Order: sequence, then structure tokens, then C-alpha cells
Amino acid sequence: MTPLDLSRTVLDAVRCAVDAGELSVDLPERVVVDRPGPGGCGDFATNVALRLARPANETPLRVAEILRPHLVTAEGVRDVVITGPGFLNISLAARDDLTAGIVDDILTRGIAYGHSRALAGQVVVLRVPYEVRAEVVADAVGRIVATQGGRAEIGHVKAGVDENTGVLLRPVPAPEDPAPLGPDAAQWALLHPAAHDRPRISADHLVQRESNPLFRVRYAHARVRSLSRAAHLLGFTAEPGDTGDTGLHDTHALLTPLTAHPRVLTAAATQHAPDRLARHLVTVADALFPLLHDVLPLGEEKPEAAHRARLALAEAAGTVLAGGLSLLGIDAPEHL
Repeated sequence: MTPLDLSRTVLDAVRCAVDAGELSVDLPERVVVDRPGPGGCGDFATNVALRLARPANETPLRVAEILRPHLVTAEGVRDVVITGPGFLNISLAARDDLTAGIVDDILTRGIAYGHSRALAGQVVVLRVPYEVRAEVVADAVGRIVATQGGRAEIGHVKAGVDENTGVLLRPVPAPEDPAPLGPDAAQWALLHPAAHDRPRISADHLVQRESNPLFRVRYAHARVRSLSRAAHLLGFTAEPGDTGDTGLHDTHALLTPLTAHPRVLTAAATQHAPDRLARHLVTVADALFPLLHDVLPLGEEKPEAAHRARLALAEAAGTVLAGGLSLLGIDAPEHL
């Protein structure tokens, strides 16, 4: 079950409660499920009860109690626990099914994974000063907005022109020309920091070491592509499923940022903040590295279902990295 599937399951539970006369509310258009916060438990949590409490003229806790029986009997749900003021914490029947579902979704959709219609039909007017960082940020925002079904129109702020006709993007300017870093490192240097932070224009963005976030992201992608080629030579391909016990890596540590990717894209688009995507890619890469050691069979070991599943998970992460780098205007190399 993917997060999207679970969101629909929660929405169905609300619909059942309304149809049964237990709740008197208009059905929400969508329900958000996320990782449990502090004090939570299970695989996912939703605040739908808190959202519906006021229109239902009930307390959030009472709404959660009404929804729980409809959720706990849903296919793929093992248990539902109510915590705090009314959060519904959902444990899925099989974690491996969750992993396989998300991996399959990513591999099926490719770099379009995370694209949505959140901004469908909207035109986002961006106004920027004549400054290199502002121009680069605006271009990246335009690409990210397009992933959510919107369209960006970019124009410059000119003397005598009302700055309120659109969204003013005015990140802290670069202290010097980033062009000597080369196109990829220059893009990263300008996009990775938050808009209010001063970008660092230095050769640190070029070093091939773990201390360089850009290197880690691009190297992680290149390693995945290398593993895919090696697996092909060994006669096996990626297949979502049970990754088994790797001994070194909790695959769900990687599943968390992969699951969050659609939400990060939407936030980066609506908040006009490509730095959110850049930092998210670093999180994905760092969670991916420990898995890479266990993708291929060792010694005389034969490829098994777990190896195919680990390769699928790694390729899913590589797909997210490639798509994210592309949106930032940065090349995702096959070799590094």
C-alpha cells in the first residue's frame, strides 16, 4: 500500500462514517498521511480528525474514535491507535508490501514520480532583480511549479514598476561570479542554501569527498547506475519485493524520504523554494549509501529475490535523485 493508497483508504473511512450518519461533514477533497510525529506510533499518521472536528461539531478525539473502526477493518491495515488530541496512527499489515508498492510506483512513473496537479491551471508570476542568483532560483522554481501542473511567468523588477504584481524573489545575492565553478556546481552553490542565506562560492563544491553534498548526491546516483549494469551482467534485474535482512541497513530509513518526495516537490513549488528539494536530495542520498553494499550477491552467492528487491529500491532512489537534479538544472551522471 502506497501513501496515496492509504490516503484514499482514510478518505473512504470518512465517507463510510458520513454515510452511516456518524459524522455530519462535507467530504474533504484529500487526506494527508505522513510519518508519525513525536509521541506517535505505527507506519503512518493522519490529522484528519483534527481537521473535521470543528465542522462536525465534535472534539477531535471523538472524531478519531468514530473513524477508527472504519479504518482498522480496511484492507492492508493491521491496527489503528489514537494518540494526542486525536491523531490516527496507522500500522500496515505488511511493511514489505508498503516498500514494494512505493518502489513500484517510482519505477513505473520514473522521474515524474511526485508530480501532481496541486497547482493545476495556476499561473505563478515571479518578479526578480537583475542578479544571477535570483535568475537561477526563478528558473528552478519555474521547473518545479510545472511538476505540480502550474506555469511560471518570470519577469524583472524595474524602477517604477509595482513590485506587488507577482511573487518577488530576492534571495541574498552571490558574493561573486559562480561561473568558474562550472554549470553544475554553480547551480548547486546558488540553489542549495535557503534564500535568506548567503551562498558560498568556493572550490569546496568541486571536491569529490563526502564533505561535499553535491558530490554525495551525484555519486549516489552514479553508484546506482553502476549496480544496475553489474546486475545485468550477473543475469538479474530489479523487481520490487521483500528486501530481506541486509544486516547493515534498515531499508525503511530510505523509504521515509522516498515517500516524502511528492510532498517535498509540492512544498518547493508552493513556497518557491528549490533549496527544499536540494536538501531533500542529500537526505535521499545519505539514506541510500548503506543499502548499496548489499545489492549484489557476494562471492559464490546466487542472485535471489532479495537482491532483485534491493536493486529495485536502489533504482527507485536513483530515479528520485535523477529527477530532482534535473529540476535543479544539474546533470545526473551515469559515471563519476
